[in-house]
Amino acid sequence: MDRSDIGLNYDQQIAIPNGIKLRTVSWFNDQGWIACGGEDGLLKVLKLDSPSAMNLPGEAQPPTAGDVKSDGTTAKAAQSASAQSNLSMNQTLEGHSGAVVVSTWNFQHRKLTSSDQNGLIIVWILYKGMWYEEMINNRNKSVVSDMQWNRDGQKICIVYEDGAVIVGSVDGNRIWGKELKGIQLAFTQWSPDSKFIVFATGAGELQLYDGSGNYVRDVSLYCSENGVLIKVAGLEWYNGINGFVENRVPCLAVCFENGKIQIMRDEKDNEPILVDTNMRHLKMKWNHNGSLLAVSGIQYARSAQGEEKEVSVVQFYDPYGQYIRSLKVPGKRIACISWEWTGLRLALAVDSFIYFANIRTDYKWCFFSDDVLVYAFTRSDRNDTTLVFWNTKTHEKHHKTFSRLLLVTSFGENCLLVSKSEDPDTQEQFVVMIVNAIGTALDTKFLHFQPTYASLTKQHAFIGSADIVVFWQFKSSSSAKLFSFDGKRTGDPIVDLTASDSVLLIARESGQLMQFIVPSVTLDSRYSLPFRPQSIALNCDSTKLSIVDISGIMKLFALERHTASQVAGMGSNSAGKAPGGKLLDFERKDVWDVKWADDNPDLFAIMEKTRMYVFRGLDPEEPVTCAGYMCSFSNLQIKIALLDDLMKVPDSPIKEHLLSLETKSLRDTRSILNQVGLPDAVQFVENNPHSRLWKLVADAALEQLDFNIAKKGFLRCLDYQGLQFLKKVQKLDDKSKQMAEVAIYFGRFDAAEKQYLEMDRKDLAVDLRILLGDWFRVVQLIKSGGGAGDDVMLDKAWNSIGDYYFDRQRWNQAVTYYTQARNVERQAECFYLLEDYENLEKLVQSLSENNLLLKDIAEKFITVGTCEPAVQAYIKLGDIKSAVETCVFLNQWNTAITLAERHKIKEIEVLLAKYAEYLLEKDRKFQAIELYRKANYCHKSAKLLHDMATDAAKSEKNPMKVKKLFVLAALEVERYHLVSKSMKGPADSATAALDGLLAEDMQVTVDTRFLHSAWRGAEAYHFYMLAQRQFYEGNHPSAVRTALHLRDYEDIIESNVVYSLIALTSFHNKSFGTCSKAFIKLESQPEISEEQRKKFEELGLNIFIEHPPFDPRGSPIACSNCSSLITENDTYCSNCQINFPICIASGRPIVEAVHFIEIAGMLSCPLVS
Repeated sequence: MDRSDIGLNYDQQIAIPNGIKLRTVSWFNDQGWIACGGEDGLLKVLKLDSPSAMNLPGEAQPPTAGDVKSDGTTAKAAQSASAQSNLSMNQTLEGHSGAVVVSTWNFQHRKLTSSDQNGLIIVWILYKGMWYEEMINNRNKSVVSDMQWNRDGQKICIVYEDGAVIVGSVDGNRIWGKELKGIQLAFTQWSPDSKFIVFATGAGELQLYDGSGNYVRDVSLYCSENGVLIKVAGLEWYNGINGFVENRVPCLAVCFENGKIQIMRDEKDNEPILVDTNMRHLKMKWNHNGSLLAVSGIQYARSAQGEEKEVSVVQFYDPYGQYIRSLKVPGKRIACISWEWTGLRLALAVDSFIYFANIRTDYKWCFFSDDVLVYAFTRSDRNDTTLVFWNTKTHEKHHKTFSRLLLVTSFGENCLLVSKSEDPDTQEQFVVMIVNAIGTALDTKFLHFQPTYASLTKQHAFIGSADIVVFWQFKSSSSAKLFSFDGKRTGDPIVDLTASDSVLLIARESGQLMQFIVPSVTLDSRYSLPFRPQSIALNCDSTKLSIVDISGIMKLFALERHTASQVAGMGSNSAGKAPGGKLLDFERKDVWDVKWADDNPDLFAIMEKTRMYVFRGLDPEEPVTCAGYMCSFSNLQIKIALLDDLMKVPDSPIKEHLLSLETKSLRDTRSILNQVGLPDAVQFVENNPHSRLWKLVADAALEQLDFNIAKKGFLRCLDYQGLQFLKKVQKLDDKSKQMAEVAIYFGRFDAAEKQYLEMDRKDLAVDLRILLGDWFRVVQLIKSGGGAGDDVMLDKAWNSIGDYYFDRQRWNQAVTYYTQARNVERQAECFYLLEDYENLEKLVQSLSENNLLLKDIAEKFITVGTCEPAVQAYIKLGDIKSAVETCVFLNQWNTAITLAERHKIKEIEVLLAKYAEYLLEKDRKFQAIELYRKANYCHKSAKLLHDMATDAAKSEKNPMKVKKLFVLAALEVERYHLVSKSMKGPADSATAALDGLLAEDMQVTVDTRFLHSAWRGAEAYHFYMLAQRQFYEGNHPSAVRTALHLRDYEDIIESNVVYSLIALTSFHNKSFGTCSKAFIKLESQPEISEEQRKKFEELGLNIFIEHPPFDPRGSPIACSNCSSLITENDTYCSNCQINFPICIASGRPIVEAVHFIEIAGMLSCPLVS
């Protein structure tokens, strides 16, 4: 069960001397000061401190609850009990002559402001522990109807009945004033951001002004009767100083004299929440975080004799107007109410008394998985809710945040969370999650209605609202079942539900109790209760039900159980009409929490006011003073969460926030065992049987070696492990051994070791410590005396200690103990993790040859890229192949080749080839080329360079880069020829060259024919760049002559590029015949587009209309071979058919020796530079 509910009970009361009636009461923040004002100018400041009973001087002792403490009360529990408080200050402040009607605190500056019926305003300040008058103001025209400080305490707004408004600063200066003519003012409030002030008038209107006093508009009110405005009885606007419980939560409340309340989100809210309290003379206050609205007033009730009388009542509502609980107050009329800063107590000014009521806050929390406490809280600077999963055993915390968290409940190992969906597009608005102990979602369900109640079992979840209940079998593929009860339509909504693995119980507002069989969810029985239930809870075997009504009265109900088959046999007309259950003769008042024991159906605990009672059947044990929230009840122990204290520091929970209290029977059993003896303890447990008590007796008997009673105890508590241990101990022939084994059983290992040593059985002591893993103590025991096998055991101990530090990543300490144990394997691991490669190398040197550890160490060196130590390790191991592979892997090719040659390993070529393929796959071509060059695979490196040059040429990159790539490829080809010749050895040079060429022909494949024309690519791009350089230098004849050589390289440079260059240079050289031939070639290119072809035609037409296609005559020269006349641009002789070589430097045909002069001054060949 999880629901909106609070616990209410009276804590104490303070009587005012001489019966002076109170008019106002105001509680200061965290200092405990209470200001109360009343008739005859009474103004007192009281201060509440530590718990105890109290009365003011001159008054009779009022009846208060006794402060009973039991043996089970812990100091923390008593301190946190929210019990009565000492009155450490009782100062009467003199200065008012009339009745004090208004008092308000400035929390930030610790000032008290009070006003009486004569209009006198006094500001009081604390000085050296006493309150003194600081400022005074008397307008002498009207009475102050209300005063309010803003959120930061810098401004105060004072309103008078005659319509006057004064806004002043904290230092007493007047900021602005205003006279609202013809308006009687009753109440005022600042907005949370202090930008607006709202005034309630005597006519029942609400007017909004800005912070400077300018009218903004009227606030809409919806509680009029027949169109007639109703007088405002109270106005409260929570300022958000402690944060909001959720985003856009209603916080502005207006109450009216007709008993109705209007709750709004802000001053613009056109859809407020309307509540009818059925009370008159209302007063109201928000609690410390705006999650609870307390409304006091008068209700009219009829007595048993039919007489109508007035009853003072305080009702509590949540921000959405949902009624929670009521508290009846003695006295005639409640004049004023005020919250304590924690929201845990409420002060009520009634006649001449101040009553204090304890408020048990409805925290969203649960406890499950034995040790996990889940609690939700809000931060003052954020609007979302933080949910903490706190493992109270390991103190680990996990957080989840929700924009609006509705319900939290748990069972076993699972926790159920209900929140509002944060996705505005989601049709289902509410999310139900099953989570584990760290908040991880295990299953999720979406609902279209807002859940109000939830109950969780091992496999099922029941989620309900006022008229709908959903049955969900989580962690299953089956869909959820929805049941409708028409609660809203019939006016009989669901108020709570609870479930077990076999029973579902639903309580309704009318007192109807419906019992269903689970998992079929078949209606079993209906019961009618003579009261309105508020919360219900099942015992562990689903035979009894605890019911707490709206007045805090708890009753017990005995259920009648039927099986599904029995219900089916009753027929549809009789199902649910056999109310065999009944109310038991049991009643407790002021109950705010109930917890059934997990292991005993007749055992339960309740919280009454600030006391916890444990019941066995219907008989209570002695109460324990405690005000915590009960988490679990099992094995006669109750875990208590001090949530009130925890919520003060929600980010820093400590172990003291969780208490474990024992029941009286458990405490009594311990006392009898310690002070009387076993026989009396056995008799006591026979009369009060419980497995935990029998376990206690069995353990005590085992301590005394009374095996008969121990056996009986283990049997009664079904402790099979204990029985097996008992048999083991009985077989021992030595009483000292038995005592030692018993000490081990109870975890007193030091005592057991001492017993073994006294028996001179050090070996048993060593075995014990080995079993416990206490190897440090094992070493101490071994060193304390010699013995056979001690060296072996000592090595084992050193190794185990090393493992201890190794597992905790403390390798420096681990390696010390491994060294003492001579464990080189673990030493190597530690050195590697410490990155101590120097010691790791030394370890390699200390190892013998062929030691398998060398391979592991070598692999460690490889992982960090250290080649030489890895190679040494492999060589010492005798694994030369792995050493070579290591060199290849780490790119140490020289070392790899040296090793391969020294040890005559032929597989190096395969490794090189594989690695080169890998580099090429990764597009690391230059690394692959370098690899081939180091391995003397010159034809492959040449092929790669040639391909790169070809690709660069196609992508139209920098011609110089393309030329360089072709040059590098050609140089690699030349190197290839040299290597091929050198492989034949020092034979005749001609024969060696011939053999090398034959070998090349056998190796050369189709795609490496470029080896025979390696320089063509370099020549092509050399002439291509030379022609352009000559053209831009203005040497047009040479540019034409060089460009014409490119016709022989159309397989390398594209034809359109070649002939475009020839056309350009010949045009500028006025060689229009050559230019015309170039245009003819360009126009006949098949790869150009029609548009480009037309442009060539138009350009050619424009040129050759003006310039006939003829070349100028060149200077004739004689052929060096046959002396025939040729031109200087001819590259061959038409007479003798001889081809002339081309000059690399100038591009001219070499027909005379004079051409060699052109390169005489050059430092390198122009082709490769």
